[in-house]
Amino acid sequence: MTKAHATSKAHARSTAHGTTTAVASRAGRVEPDVRPTPPDLRLAAVALATWLSALATLYLSARSGVLIAVLAGAGALTLVAWLTRRSGPFGNRYGWVAVAVLIGVVCGSAATAARLGVRDAAPLAELARTRAPVTVELVVRDDPRAVAGAAGRPAMLLLSAELAWLRGPDRRRIELPARILVLATDPQWRNLLPGQRLTTDGRLARARGGDLTAAVLSVNSAPVLVGAPSWTQRAAGALRAGLQRACLPLADEPGGLLPGLVVGDTSRLLPAVEDDFLTTGMTHLNAVSGANVAIVVGLVLLCARWARAGPWLTAVICGIALVGFVILARPSPSVVRAGTMGAIGLLALALGRPRAALPALGAAITVLVVVDPELAGDAGFALSVLATGGLLLVAPKWRDRLRRRGVPAGLAEALAIPAAAQLTCAPVVAGLSGTISLVAVPANLLAVPAIAPATVLGVAAATVSPVWPAGAEFAAWLGGWPAWWLVLVARYGARVPAGTLPWLDGVAGGLLLGALTVALLVAARHPLVRRLVAVVAVAAVIGALPVRLVAANWPPDGWVFALCAVGQGDTAVLPIGAGRAVVVDAGPDPAAADRCLRRLGVRAVPLLVVSHFHADHIGGLAGVLRGRRVGAVVTPQWPEPTAGRSSVERAAAAAGIPVGGIGPGWRYVAGPVELTLLGPPYPMRGTRSDPNNNSLVLKARVGGVRVLLAGDAEEEEQRALLDHLPATDLRAELLKVAHHGSAYQEVGFLDAVDPAVALVPVGVGNDYGHPNPAVLARLTRNGARVLRTDTDGDLAVIRRDGALAVVLRGLGPGEERPD
Repeated sequence: MTKAHATSKAHARSTAHGTTTAVASRAGRVEPDVRPTPPDLRLAAVALATWLSALATLYLSARSGVLIAVLAGAGALTLVAWLTRRSGPFGNRYGWVAVAVLIGVVCGSAATAARLGVRDAAPLAELARTRAPVTVELVVRDDPRAVAGAAGRPAMLLLSAELAWLRGPDRRRIELPARILVLATDPQWRNLLPGQRLTTDGRLARARGGDLTAAVLSVNSAPVLVGAPSWTQRAAGALRAGLQRACLPLADEPGGLLPGLVVGDTSRLLPAVEDDFLTTGMTHLNAVSGANVAIVVGLVLLCARWARAGPWLTAVICGIALVGFVILARPSPSVVRAGTMGAIGLLALALGRPRAALPALGAAITVLVVVDPELAGDAGFALSVLATGGLLLVAPKWRDRLRRRGVPAGLAEALAIPAAAQLTCAPVVAGLSGTISLVAVPANLLAVPAIAPATVLGVAAATVSPVWPAGAEFAAWLGGWPAWWLVLVARYGARVPAGTLPWLDGVAGGLLLGALTVALLVAARHPLVRRLVAVVAVAAVIGALPVRLVAANWPPDGWVFALCAVGQGDTAVLPIGAGRAVVVDAGPDPAAADRCLRRLGVRAVPLLVVSHFHADHIGGLAGVLRGRRVGAVVTPQWPEPTAGRSSVERAAAAAGIPVGGIGPGWRYVAGPVELTLLGPPYPMRGTRSDPNNNSLVLKARVGGVRVLLAGDAEEEEQRALLDHLPATDLRAELLKVAHHGSAYQEVGFLDAVDPAVALVPVGVGNDYGHPNPAVLARLTRNGARVLRTDTDGDLAVIRRDGALAVVLRGLGPGEERPD
């Protein structure tokens, strides 16, 4: 080989990874200056235009989408014709970028318009508008998801399905491949698998819009199965069920998280854990994502390379693993995106181009949005794409800068990856939650070492569960340790004072933070700007922290009673001492109950009182028990609803807490708290609501303040109390108004209590008409100050100068949601 030829080959090798220019070294030699190759963004314009045009068309109409596609197509053809006759830098670069954008607009608008034509088909739209009863045949698209029912209503299952045909009241058969959202109450819907075909009867209603769902079908009966799902879905269902069984011996928190982390099964995930993950910016770990796909396929790739498999064989083996994992995890938006990108990446690997990650991401976005335009409006899809883009575009540069400043390679990568992902996802998270998390980056950094082992061990447990249950339980036990670490990181990250800052929510908040993020990334390329931004950011955080801590001075000093804003339900707290309190009822939501007790600093609950067994008083029981010592649970002797009583007994038994029913004459004293049971004076039967009218009605004394806790007692129980007790026993300075301020109040009872302060626990936007204006007016006319949790948030009562005062915490970010 000649010297010139060798030099030419060396030059080719160097320019394969960067731009080479000749520079003189100190020794006088001419050496190549290798500069990083700019990212390959050739498909980025097409992908972004496809995504945004599909999103816009989803909120317009099929006709608008067709018009946009026609105009963009005409513009693209005109621009191509002009560019072919023109030379110069504009024609060679920016002109063709504009052509790519117009092609993306054509793809996104046309694909979405075609699907909207099916969604808005006249026969189905008319049946939905008139809320007509129909008989339908459906194909299940995803696993059923449980959603909490309102008080006194059964829990509901939510299911996405594809319509095969339907018959309306005229019995005419209509075949239309439209998407239907099913709301079912029968438990037999719970075990359906994707791909299952079924028939059922129900009533149609209009969908909310903004996606491809054509109508909502409310069903009260069991489904009639037609055939069976595919063998792949049956196998995946068996593996997912096997993983759940393997996780049963684990504690509730890691045992509920591990299936969600591995295969996206969040059926056992505790709401309090989910809330902690959301607060700390770790919510992407609650469900399977592209990171899990990368871990599984990466492990298979390493094994294939260790076995010296060639590129094509390696690609085939990894492709089989990829398809199997996507089926196992169910095709959620992030998994579909990661799977599609992985398939394109594997093809690049087989063709000898393993570094085509960015074009693979662009191709994945384009293909997925064209195939399913609904993904364009899915927040999970957006977070997944933005996180991947941050890892590919931002993280490498930050990692390299850290390494140039002497940070070890592993630590530099561990710092850069979560920071880049959090930065790029922050606009969407802020738009959804109305907050910016200050603990997200350190929390995700602490979580990194646990993700891969938990994923690999969880997949191993699912894989061996059909043939080796003991081995599956052992693998799940091992995977439970990293899952427990993730739970701890989320729990303590969520408790950091001032860990989140409020931000404008909705589209405006997301766009504003997105614009600021882009401006920051562009400006930070200059050293002076970087230093200035760092100084301003640190100053803002340090300056805001004391204000946040002072503003968050909750509860107020000397509080004697607190009523939590937990939605449409009750949670009342009576303080015994530092970190200890009696809790009356747990509300409907574990996360809300846990948050309120956490804010009040309650770490131990010597006594938990359950006034009755409706869901709005016991649904949050897991939140009260979470991380707290609970001494005993007392309940009414009335056994109904039986499902509610069984739920309380199971939860208490699992935590080793004694449960006992109490009746007339019961009394409890602990520190400054004295509780006396006033009612019901006898079992009440045949009333409008026997469970409500057998609620425990308690008289409390805390620090000299008399408090009447009326549960959900209605007119019948209130009249019975008036008949059996002297009026002085009912008198109280503070009244927790019964049954969320409903109209079912006995006027004489309210007059006998004669409170100075009346507090109403009620949910935002509830559809019961609570609280009743006439009841509030009656209390106000009697001289009571009336406050309510739906408008005032958490309420704390203090005694000041011999009189009662109420401190309002207000509703925090994310708490102003309808119930």
